[in-house]
Amino acid sequence: MPVRVLFLAGMGRSGTTLLERVIAGIPGAVGLGEVVHLWQRGVRDDERCGCGLVFSRCSFWQQVGASAFGGWDRVDVDAVQALRGRVDRVRHVPALLRRSPARDLRIARDAYAAAFSAVYRAAAEVAGATVVIDSSKQASLPHVLAAREDIDLRVVHCVRDARAVCYAWTKRVERPDTVARASYMAQYSPRTMARMWASHNAAVELVRLHGVPVMRLRYEDFLADPVPVSTELARFAGLPAGPGSLRHIRSDQVQLPVTHSAAGNPLRFMVGPVPLRRDDVWQAAFPARQRRLVTALTWPLLVRYGYPATSRTTP
Repeated sequence: MPVRVLFLAGMGRSGTTLLERVIAGIPGAVGLGEVVHLWQRGVRDDERCGCGLVFSRCSFWQQVGASAFGGWDRVDVDAVQALRGRVDRVRHVPALLRRSPARDLRIARDAYAAAFSAVYRAAAEVAGATVVIDSSKQASLPHVLAAREDIDLRVVHCVRDARAVCYAWTKRVERPDTVARASYMAQYSPRTMARMWASHNAAVELVRLHGVPVMRLRYEDFLADPVPVSTELARFAGLPAGPGSLRHIRSDQVQLPVTHSAAGNPLRFMVGPVPLRRDDVWQAAFPARQRRLVTALTWPLLVRYGYPATSRTTP
């Protein structure tokens, strides 16, 4: 029987980590964080799991590795990363959409997707879950996973105002994942990030062409009315959506349990009550010139997603 995977896709800093944590609190779901980074950050670099322990000491991930591969020491991380470079990039999406991709691409796609499928199935078994959540965001990855008959893939297209996203990527944010050294999340210029925001969201739009169910979700809508949006998400994922299943969600906060997120935003380490409120600091802090630039580069999709084509305010 195919393992059901709820894949959160979109651009980084669009609220996917928070959304994953919220959904993972529903009975029957298990959140894995950004599985696309599992191989390097978990298996090789032994960074911290969302539970706080380093990967090699997390019993959940060690059980997953044993079930999926007979142990993580049997995984060739270099080979997985090489496959990622060959198929898991936005530039490969047009080729992946073909009915019959080139033989080399098809072989690489199948091998790469098989590694994810093994992790998903093992995680569902270890957690006793019916739905696995992958918040990798990588816009090209659903195009790879769609070819697997043993994966029941459902994609949530997470969208946030491009100007808020581009501003967020200019900030210096420390990563608490590493143990022996200080490290920081990547930073990008507004011009670079605007182009990435447009191309990645466009790539997610195309996932429907594989026949995969896609639900678009604006992050601002979730923060404005989290309970009904979470209810809709639960139904889309095939999870229980009654009041008892969503009791950890309120209109102004969410109660976050400990999870085994492999990678993602620092929010994955937070436990307990977390307030839900919009972060509109960018409207005052983002220089007007850069805000206008981002608006000019992304306005077709901004309008499509219901954001104003003016750089002054958002709804």
